Amino acid sequence: QVQLVESGGGLVQGGGSLRLSCAASGCSFSTYHMAWFRQVTGKEREFVARISWSGGTTYYADSAKGRFTISRDNAKNTLYLQMTSLKPEDTAVYYCAARSRPLMIGITWSRLDVYDYWGQGTQVTVSS
Repeated sequence: QVQLVESGGGLVQGGGSLRLSCAASGCSFSTYHMAWFRQVTGKEREFVARISWSGGTTYYADSAKGRFTISRDNAKNTLYLQMTSLKPEDTAVYYCAARSRPLMIGITWSRLDVYDYWGQGTQVTVSS
């Protein structure tokens, strides 16, 4: 049974930093493409960043470019999101997601249905 457990969220002042973690179990983590999404209550879940199974390819939403860094440690079965220069508009529940299915040509990594497994989320609150 695949489990993804996020941690590292909390309350931080604007301009501060946080590092989120997503611990995976029950799966072949090193073969999965991974991503971070976030969701504000009442709004759709939105893509933040994704990383290939090897860590060699990353991609960010415009809102995350230059401030957030996605990484992974396959030996530890853990995904990370380092967030810096945080803004109040970054306040959301952050979710990690995993894709176990084979790649397809033309895949849109920002779509929710691309991913097979989701964590329960961790709250990030940025004060102004």
